[in-house]
Amino acid sequence: MGKINSWISAARLRTLPLSISGIIVGTTIAVSEGVFNIIIFSLALATTLGLQVLSNFANDYGDGVKGTDNEDRVGPQRALQSGLITQKEMLQGIIITAIVTLLFAILLIYVAFGRENLGYALFFFLLGIAAIAAAIKYTVGKSAYGYRGLGDVFVFIFFGLVAVYGSYFLYAHQWNWLVLLPAFSIGFLSMGVLNLNNMRDRASDEKAGKITLVVKLGAKRAKNYHYALILGAILCLVLFTVLNLESINDFLYLPAFIPLILHLKRVVENENATLLDPELKVLALSTFATAVLFGLGQIW
Repeated sequence: MGKINSWISAARLRTLPLSISGIIVGTTIAVSEGVFNIIIFSLALATTLGLQVLSNFANDYGDGVKGTDNEDRVGPQRALQSGLITQKEMLQGIIITAIVTLLFAILLIYVAFGRENLGYALFFFLLGIAAIAAAIKYTVGKSAYGYRGLGDVFVFIFFGLVAVYGSYFLYAHQWNWLVLLPAFSIGFLSMGVLNLNNMRDRASDEKAGKITLVVKLGAKRAKNYHYALILGAILCLVLFTVLNLESINDFLYLPAFIPLILHLKRVVENENATLLDPELKVLALSTFATAVLFGLGQIW
């Protein structure tokens, strides 16, 4: 039983709502246009959750092997760091999760495109492989991109563009460039969560040789970057609604901006980065709430 709890802890269930926010947004835009398939939705959720758990396992493994997770780390202790799961067990967990996630992705692509849209199917298959590789390579290996300040770029691509626009395209099979605006919004909010995490860990990351974007920017500029991400996300979502307005219900998500603004105020006033840890939950859940309320407004 203890080992099961260790794996559940390593999966970091609190990160899962954020990971599906993009799927909710992309799906509900498709619903508002009259295209929806419950099987596609279910498989998209399963694939996304698989990628998030895979990323969490890989981060635990990569940071644990490199020694980045040590006594200086501020956040919750990880499975490898605490010895609850061995390196070999975690590596096996990564492999199994990657295979299961790939199978979900293949099923998703087949249901969405069948044999009639081979070009799209091949493109999304390659995208799925890239997403799995990105989930693993964030901290694993000598060329881990999370140690070179590139984590934000990949979060924007896969949590924003792929999650929102990609899921929308699975249903609609057509290009709608306006959907890029909510994709940018969810991407920016997801980058904000990563940036906040890296702001919290800046001192320990720099000491361990993990050169995140926050380490490169420094504490003050990392704050300015954080403000730009959150305000940019708000602007993109409002702009999409204005350009695509059908009824007042489209603005149903606006109350979710209140905790985002309050969050920014606390970040502005913060002078001790270690106290930013509770803000991770606030920002992640605010993003999820924004996605859910936006979705309800789309399908009302």
